[in-house]
Order: sequence, then C-alpha cells, then structure tokens
Amino acid sequence: MTTITRGRSSLMHLMSSIPKLSVPRLPLVPDIMRRARIPADLESVTTRGAEADPTHVGMTADAVERVWDAVVDVYRGGAHPAIQLCIRREGQVVLQRSIGHAAGNGPDDKADAPKTLATIDTPFCLCSASKAVTAIVVHLLAERGQLSLDDKVADHIPEFGRNGKAGITIGHLLSHRAGIPRHPAATMDLDRLDDRDALVHAFSEAKPDSAPGTRLAYHAVMGGAILGEIVHRVAGRSIRDVLSAEVLDPLGFRWTNYGVDPLDVPTVGRSYRTGPPTPPPLSTVLNRILGTSLEETVRKINDPRFLTGVVPSGNVVTNADEFSLLFEMLRRGGELGGVRVLRPETVANAVRSESPLEVDYSLGVPLRYGKGFMLGEKQFSLFGPDTENVFGHLGFSNILGWADPDRALSVGLITSGKPVYYPEVFGFLGIMRHIGAAAPKIERNSR
Repeated sequence: MTTITRGRSSLMHLMSSIPKLSVPRLPLVPDIMRRARIPADLESVTTRGAEADPTHVGMTADAVERVWDAVVDVYRGGAHPAIQLCIRREGQVVLQRSIGHAAGNGPDDKADAPKTLATIDTPFCLCSASKAVTAIVVHLLAERGQLSLDDKVADHIPEFGRNGKAGITIGHLLSHRAGIPRHPAATMDLDRLDDRDALVHAFSEAKPDSAPGTRLAYHAVMGGAILGEIVHRVAGRSIRDVLSAEVLDPLGFRWTNYGVDPLDVPTVGRSYRTGPPTPPPLSTVLNRILGTSLEETVRKINDPRFLTGVVPSGNVVTNADEFSLLFEMLRRGGELGGVRVLRPETVANAVRSESPLEVDYSLGVPLRYGKGFMLGEKQFSLFGPDTENVFGHLGFSNILGWADPDRALSVGLITSGKPVYYPEVFGFLGIMRHIGAAAPKIERNSR
C-alpha cells in the first residue's frame, strides 16, 4: 500500500506541473468545455471579509496570497462560476474571500443575462459535504445515550432488517461499510422528500451488495436517508429540528441546515453543470453513484423542492465562513465561543480511522474514513500531503471542508461548478497543498 500511495502522490505532483490545456471559445457554436465567462476585471467580482494579520498566527501575507492566487487561477478556467474560501488559523480568519457570480453566468446563460455577484455571505448547497453535518447530529445523540453507534439499524427501524440487512449498524452507515451503496429512486424523488413512509419502504426493501463491515463503498444518498429516519425516531423530531436546536442556534449560525426557508431560496447560489462531456466508463460509474445522469443531478440540486426539503446526505446550505466555523468547533474538541456542542472524546471517536487507506469500491480511489468523516493521509490525500490527522468531507464535485489539528486550521472551500474533470482540476487540488504549506505545523503542547 505504501508503494501505491507514493506512486499516486508522485503522479499527482507530476500532473500538476503539466501545462493546462487551453481550449479556445469558438464563435457561433456552444462551448464544448461548458465554462463561465470570466470578466477582465477580476476585482469587480471579488469580495473580501475582515481578515486578521496572518503574522499573528505564524503565517505570512505572501503565503496567504499564494493560496488566493491558486483560487483565482482555477476560477480563470471557467469551470466554477463562483468560488468561496474561508481559512481560520488558531481561530483567526486569515482569508475570507469570494470570486465570481452566484447566478447568471453559467455555461447556458446568455452573455447579457442579469448576473448576481457571489459574496462571502452567499449560501450554496454543500451536496455530499452535508454528510459531515449529519454525522455531528448522530454523534451528539450517541453522546447523550439516545442511540449507540453499535446499534443495529433494525433496532430502531425493524422493517429495515429485511433482505439480509439485519446486521447493519449505525457505525457501518457512518463509515460507508453498510453494503448498500446504491440508492432507490424514491430516496431522491423531489415530490416525496417529506414522505417518511415512502422512504422507509424504499430503503427497507433494498438488498445489500456485500456483508456489513466487509467492503468500503461510498454511500452517496442511502446512508443519510437512513440516519435521518433514525434521528427522527429516537429524538421525536426531524433531524433538521435537532440540528437547529442543538447545534446551529446555540452557535448563532444563520445557515448550515438541511435546505432553507422557501423565502431564502432566491438567495442560494446556483449550481452549474460545467466541464466537457463525461465519457464512458466514467459516465457509467457516475450514474451508478448518483442514481441518475449528471445533468439531472444538477437540475435537482437547484430545484426549490430540494432546497427546502431535508436530504441528510446532500442538501445542507451554507457559506464558506460557517462551513469553516463548523470545523473550527470540531477542531477545538466540540466547543466554539464558549458553547460546547460535543465532548472532546466524542469528536475523537468520530474522526478515529476505521481502517488503513484502501480503495473505495464506489469511487474507485483510495480513501480513509472515520465515522462520518473523510480522513487525510501522509502521502495521497484530498487535503494535500502530510495531512494524516486531518478530517473533513468532500461535496460534489469540488466542495471541501476540513479541520487540520496539526496546523490549527479550519477551512471551508465552496465552488458552484459541477465538472467531473477539467483542465484546472489539479490546480484545484493544489489549493489544498498551498494551504498546508502556508500554515506550518504547530507543536501540540504550544497550542
């Protein structure tokens, strides 16, 4: 495994040094790369929040600007109509910026379409990064003794035990080892998102692909749907209400819940299908993971029914600031601003590795999971190199939130484009490398 990870890491560094392919926009024909139009004056589409002097937390202004330069370079490619980034170091905001448009500048929008600027306050859908939020709620209820991660799902939802699923535990769901990665269409039926009976029937009838605990295979939708129902049954209220009352309201958050109030839908930044067409077999793999086509998935993300519903696997709406703050709370052992959400030992259990780095059968890449969180690695990692103690979560397709205890970092990175691959993809991965390089590790006993 060491040889594999070193090989992959070297390959990523090599690929990142290859000059980007430049595909010009041709007149009178659709843009094959499906890009946003990038204005000549980038400052006109850039907003900044209050940023602390990075030298006060062991960083340099030049290093922070290199991080933002990497973001701007990715934005110039056009695959992301908007990008938000918020970085906290030792709790201090050292970078809080947004670039691009929240609406009106997607590949299918006309050049003269009205455009809405994306600011640092604009909320976006986190897609699968929502799973980290759901994990927080589940761990909170486990801490309070309302459930145990070792509980069988069927202990709370008896009908779920059908078709060979009696042995699946809550812990299996959190660590993507339940053996049921494929989700029934009913779990994403926008007309029935609030129909609990239909959802329970759908996932109860599902048949496992593998025995629980034996295979790592990312559960894109199914796990969250089941966890949401368990929370409802043990807490007597929806997971949205539990999250609001027990986490968001005490912390003073404006966003970061499942969906938004109908009146807030127009304020949510749009998601856009960007990037070149996805060829097989990659398109086939994506359709299996998503349960539908990429285009249909993006259409659903923008649908008001999705944006006002409760989808524990994928519809938390927030901005990079609150996304970063959520991970700052976890980095601090479950406390933020004098408000304790979780005990330190609960957080430690949530981010403890369930296994060494291994190939995820759904995604086809090597990953390491805790109970509800993706984990970093020494070599090959979403979060950059030398990040073995990092925990966070990826959202479709280039959304990432994480905490790095070794560097005292908490980061929220949100993009609005949904490309599968594009010339700047290694530049996107380079953002995480720049962030790690900008923040030297801190001795634990000095924090």
